[in-house]
Amino acid sequence: MSTKGKVVGIISNLVTVAVDGPVMQNEICFINMSDVKLMAEIIRIGDNNAYVQVFESTRGLKIGTEVEFTGHMLEATLGPGILSKNFDGLQHDLDKMEGVFLKKGDYTPALEDDKLWGFTPLAKPGDKVISGSWLGEVIENWIPHKIMVPFSFEGAFTVKEISAKGEYKINDTICVVTNNENKEFNVSMVQKWPVKIPIKSFKEKPRPFRFMETGIRVIDSLNPIVEGGTGFIPGPFGTGKTVLQHALSKQAEADMIIVAACGERANEVVEIFAEFPEIVDPRTGRKLMERTTIIANTSNMPVAARAASVYTAMTIAEYYRSMGLKILLLADSTSRWAQALREMSNRMEELPGPDAFPMDLPAIISNFYARAGYVILNNSETGSVTFIGTVSPAGGNLKEPVTESTKKAARCFYALSQNRADSKRYPAIEAVDSYSKYIEYPEFIEYMKDNISPNWVNNILLAKNILTRGREAYEQINILGDDGVPIDYHQVLWKSEVIDFVILQQDAFDKVDASTSIKRQDYMMNKVLEICNTQFKFDSFEEVNPYYKKLINVFKQMNYSEFHSDKFKQFEKELQTVIEEKVVV
Repeated sequence: MSTKGKVVGIISNLVTVAVDGPVMQNEICFINMSDVKLMAEIIRIGDNNAYVQVFESTRGLKIGTEVEFTGHMLEATLGPGILSKNFDGLQHDLDKMEGVFLKKGDYTPALEDDKLWGFTPLAKPGDKVISGSWLGEVIENWIPHKIMVPFSFEGAFTVKEISAKGEYKINDTICVVTNNENKEFNVSMVQKWPVKIPIKSFKEKPRPFRFMETGIRVIDSLNPIVEGGTGFIPGPFGTGKTVLQHALSKQAEADMIIVAACGERANEVVEIFAEFPEIVDPRTGRKLMERTTIIANTSNMPVAARAASVYTAMTIAEYYRSMGLKILLLADSTSRWAQALREMSNRMEELPGPDAFPMDLPAIISNFYARAGYVILNNSETGSVTFIGTVSPAGGNLKEPVTESTKKAARCFYALSQNRADSKRYPAIEAVDSYSKYIEYPEFIEYMKDNISPNWVNNILLAKNILTRGREAYEQINILGDDGVPIDYHQVLWKSEVIDFVILQQDAFDKVDASTSIKRQDYMMNKVLEICNTQFKFDSFEEVNPYYKKLINVFKQMNYSEFHSDKFKQFEKELQTVIEEKVVV
């Protein structure tokens, strides 16, 4: 018999319920208003009361309203049909909802029960299986979607029966397995996973480091991220966080993209819905939406639903990772998620931390980021979830609690600069202030030497050193004037500008320059550093500016030309001619 209760207190979305039986943390309940049922989640238990956060507006809710507890936690419904879908934070299908505004209590199923899927068995009767073992697959768009033994199954099982190749609905039994006591269990294509408890589907082995190509030079060439790695993008309003994430979704080396729009402004979410179905995937030539799932919660939606959306997105990512796929999860913006945590913490009168955020905010963020990773599955296949979130610090203050807490968890830090954005230097990532901790790991250094270039990490350090010296030279010239410093200062500044214009800046609207292959990045970085290590002779500082601008112009024309094409080689020859004008022999 399920536990029931009655509402005894209401503070906006925080509702206190007196219960008549056992309940558990994160359990889901429904509040029975006169015309609708409101979904809520237990966030604290005390004495005979359960404190629940409601995922809807509580306007009109009254003391004494009956509540029914379900006995299960907030869960994601997982199976074929997730790709190309637009969900809200609770995985309700937005495309099935009517009207412009979401109606209170309007909950739609995540998957289509009546759709037929072409099933191909991978296991056979007599096979020994465990939770997560692949029983078969269906083709979802063009991606092989593995049907697995549910992760709620404990112990070893034997396949007794498995359906033949054919078309089935997601709730049809496609396999029967037996345990050691010969008890039978039916398996369909659908699983339910709790979103706040990570599901383990991998072996405990040392984690390998594999470079993840994004096609964005300022990331790959200076602050690389690994497959299964974590990073975040903080920056003030208007510096290009959302645009950068959209570029990553198009160019990054991933099998599937999950976008958690947990705090984007309404117009940005509309742009995602309008643009993604039309974007051609540069990696496959098909529509990008075919390998994308969107979890959308805007700032005007219930605060509790925004908090849930990041967990729903990560759970879906973990599910596809268990199929041996490479997943890129993008969240915009995790500041809204943290604000949701702050709001509920304040309503429960918990001890506040800095800026009234929860005291355990760093632990909450770290636990979430830790769910990303590159894993070796139980069948020795590999999968990964690479997570990149954005942070929207108020006033661009990178010392505020959410940014500082995320710094402790994420291994890559991509700081967006207001000055770079104002001067139209996009992507507006400040390369000197940003970092990748992966370049400190010996395993990653060896991987880059063996698979990309023996000088890759050394080039990163050299380029950052030149950029730092260029910034210092700029400050000196700004204070003392052009003629108040030696010519060498001007050269240092403009050599850093060569790196900036040729490597850091990138034209997302150009067919060639929008994405740069690793081989091309390595080639161009060596070219640029060759310039930086070359001694040029100038008679006065007035000669420095026009000469380096000429070099930069030729380099940019190379960036706009197909790699190693006749046009590219022509500009390369022109570059060599320009170099010889001032080079010290």
